[in-house]
Amino acid sequence: MDISVSLEVYKALTARLMHDGQTYDDVIRDALKMDSIIEPDVPAGPLEGVANAFARPIFESGGFISRGLWLPNGTKLRARYKHKQFLAEIQNDTWVDHLGESQSSPSAAASAITGTTVNGLRFWEAQKPGQQAWRRLDALRQL
Repeated sequence: MDISVSLEVYKALTARLMHDGQTYDDVIRDALKMDSIIEPDVPAGPLEGVANAFARPIFESGGFISRGLWLPNGTKLRARYKHKQFLAEIQNDTWVDHLGESQSSPSAAASAITGTTVNGLRFWEAQKPGQQAWRRLDALRQL
């Protein structure tokens, strides 16, 4: 399927490509605040949305904290780069990457994969323990 866009829209989409391997579909999904196509979102239960609406930043003991983001131990992380999926996990309060090495931040973990500066909050998705849905880190961050 082809979709026609003006040259101006094409240039704007191209300017938003953050790294190799990211597609125009990824850019448009980001602009529309849609979930990743790696795995479709699972609808929230009837009370989950209500609980999240009143949630305040809570940094419980244990887990990984970075720039207003708290990820509990057991959180799974994934990213896609150059058509390959990379996995990581929060273990013992540490971000452990696909090579078993600890990373100091989501951006450091993303840069270790891409070899360039990357906004890790937009690069990674997380699945917290007990949840089925994957969410981009920038959507989970609480200011």
